[in-house]
Amino acid sequence: FWGWQAVIVAAAVSLPLGYTQGKEYAELEWPIDILIAVVWVAYAVLFFGTIARRKVKHIYVANWFYGAYILTIALLHIVNNISMPAGGMKSYSAYSGAVDAMVQWWYGHNAVGFFLTAGFLGMMYYYVPKQAGRPIYSYRLSIVHFWALIAVYMWAGPHHLQYTALPDWAQSVGMVFSLILLAPSWGGAINGIMTLSGVWHKLRTDPILKFLIVALSFYMIATFEGPMMSIKTVNSLSHYTDWTVGHVHAGALGWVAMISIGSIYALLPKLLGRETMHSVKLIDTHFWVHTLGVVFYIAAMWIAGVMQGLMWRATNPDGTLTYTFVEALNATYPYYLGRLFGGLLVLGGMLLMAWNVWQTYRDAAIQPVDQPVLPPAASDARA
Repeated sequence: FWGWQAVIVAAAVSLPLGYTQGKEYAELEWPIDILIAVVWVAYAVLFFGTIARRKVKHIYVANWFYGAYILTIALLHIVNNISMPAGGMKSYSAYSGAVDAMVQWWYGHNAVGFFLTAGFLGMMYYYVPKQAGRPIYSYRLSIVHFWALIAVYMWAGPHHLQYTALPDWAQSVGMVFSLILLAPSWGGAINGIMTLSGVWHKLRTDPILKFLIVALSFYMIATFEGPMMSIKTVNSLSHYTDWTVGHVHAGALGWVAMISIGSIYALLPKLLGRETMHSVKLIDTHFWVHTLGVVFYIAAMWIAGVMQGLMWRATNPDGTLTYTFVEALNATYPYYLGRLFGGLLVLGGMLLMAWNVWQTYRDAAIQPVDQPVLPPAASDARA
């Protein structure tokens, strides 16, 4: 815990001072990279040590996703950040040119794929069945989902480098694997949503389930949009535009944030020995405020991105550009206001959540509930 807080503080201090490797998602310089690796190894030891000491033979599929995410992030982080130090806060990458770009986006794509997908799918596979009070729709499908996702995701990174110096065959490989990736992604999402079979009525009264299921809906949107944007003809329009920003935030604010919020709302009362959060009605309000905020945000960016792509490629009969970059930027301003409005709604929803969490803690302090404490097994005792 404290190691990760140290990483955050080091990043907050070093980046504004200009200490950066210049790599997307991997900006931090080599001393902080080493600290991240040490903290991550400690995390892995804790997780896999717990798995090794389990009392049941079976390992539930959620833990498969967590395990894959921990191992893969370690591999990606170490390989992408191999560099030659040239001072206390300066280094040079071990790779150069197109190879450096390929390694970076092998890392960049899969950091998203495993940090922001596999880990949160682990949360989904636990909290959706738990909150619905139903077993996962198809356990067999969850295993197929896991292995298909793990096998395919690692190959899709080149789609970030369409129409660049990367060899054309590598770009095509990234595109093909991105299209294949649609199948396991939607298979897992459908598995989560169909877990509500027989209890759909709970969506009317349980705002936590609303968060979890709508998160899966945004996951389906993002994982359809990603493969579509990897197609070269589509990518020629979308790349470098705000369409990419809309796509990323459909995943970040729609999928990642909402599955996390729902999981916290489900977990916190149980940790505090409460039946529910302080205000279930406020959870419902948070759900609608957050959902509207995400829709405003991503819709504004989708429209702005398509408009930018069309304006940038428009030409006059003599071959000159129809619009200057500044004209395209000016045309984007109204959509940035829509993005701001959506972001403020999301922020407002998080403030509602913070107040609800605080009041739940206060309720637990004022009216503590007795919880049975199981005595430790003598065989587990350590000096």
